[in-house]
Amino acid sequence: MSRISDSELLEMARKAALRAYAPYSGFLVGAAILSRDGQVFTGCNVENASFSLTTCAERVSLFKAVSEGVQEFAVLALWASEPTWPCGACLQCLAEFAPDLRIIRLGEQGEMEERNLSGLLPSAFYLER
Repeated sequence: MSRISDSELLEMARKAALRAYAPYSGFLVGAAILSRDGQVFTGCNVENASFSLTTCAERVSLFKAVSEGVQEFAVLALWASEPTWPCGACLQCLAEFAPDLRIIRLGEQGEMEERNLSGLLPSAFYLER
């Protein structure tokens, strides 16, 4: 795996946030997910007037990766002006592919914070395959 630093990954997430479509909340979020083989997939939140159809940055980056054939992940970086952790829906989607995913976040003010997905979603739902 090529080595991408946490700060590089967070910068990719920050740049992705600049492309967010958030006319209703004004809350721009960017994500960058690092695959185990060193590929990075970015995403931003995309809102919709029908709020239930809004898609979070985390799922955009994950779905981009999966649509390109990548299903093993090491790190998810999140950037938002006010630091945020993934919502429950995003955590459940991420758990499908990377239950031990390392998640880092940063905002305009403050220092990077880190958690493990299993710490944020200790009882993820899984089906037997």
